[in-house]
Amino acid sequence: MLVLLSPAKLMNFDDVATPAPTQPELLDRAATLSKTTRNLTKAKIREMMHLSDDLAQLNYERFRAFDPENTDGKPAALTFAGDVYRGLDANSLDADSLNWSQDHVRILSGLYGILRPSDRIQPYRLEMGTRIKTRRGETLYDYWGNDIAKALNSALETSPTRTIVNLASNEYFKAVDKKTLDADIVDVAFKEEKDGKSRPLFMFTKQARGKMARWIIENRIVDPAQLNAFDVDGYRFDPAASSEGKLEFSRPQPAPKAAQKAA
Repeated sequence: MLVLLSPAKLMNFDDVATPAPTQPELLDRAATLSKTTRNLTKAKIREMMHLSDDLAQLNYERFRAFDPENTDGKPAALTFAGDVYRGLDANSLDADSLNWSQDHVRILSGLYGILRPSDRIQPYRLEMGTRIKTRRGETLYDYWGNDIAKALNSALETSPTRTIVNLASNEYFKAVDKKTLDADIVDVAFKEEKDGKSRPLFMFTKQARGKMARWIIENRIVDPAQLNAFDVDGYRFDPAASSEGKLEFSRPQPAPKAAQKAA
């Protein structure tokens, strides 16, 4: 069983350390892609990624500095710092849990294709949905083709259950070629209940994805049938809203932080 996560735009390279960071599996493909991104102008980056002038400049510098032979990169799961990774909180996992996650967690990436938690990465920003022309086509989906699905198939070869637990966003999971993928897929949804209605709220969903990934790691979950037991932060399995291949968890919507402080 493999857990899939999206990366994060926000990254933290300060005070990140782990023994023996590993090399991304598709680094050669990332190196080829970097030849294209290195030649992008600041204006093109700003237009293509809908960035401010300052962020366009930052990413222009990052693309120019990217070196696939650089071994000073930091481990992916400890470097990404968005909501998913606040939920995962990989920096507080013990060494055994981090080692276990290497075999059971994968992070999808616009630049690297696919990453294990301890794979070294350099500063970058390249969303999977970005339209960037390469010899393989007009988008990153064209560029990665079935490479990511093949890598997932390879990672599942020694797994007792050929199952993907999809905790990634739609933008990133679209990069997994379903025709090539030889695995069952379990999609997971998180919803908030308020005034008799249940709905997904992205600001909560992102953290919930990270928290479920952490729960899977800490409890060494390898059987999809055990996922129903997830009960972190008030979430409970909703059998009525779930179906084969899709699990839904819900909870009462938390009060706004300001209201929580007032109480």
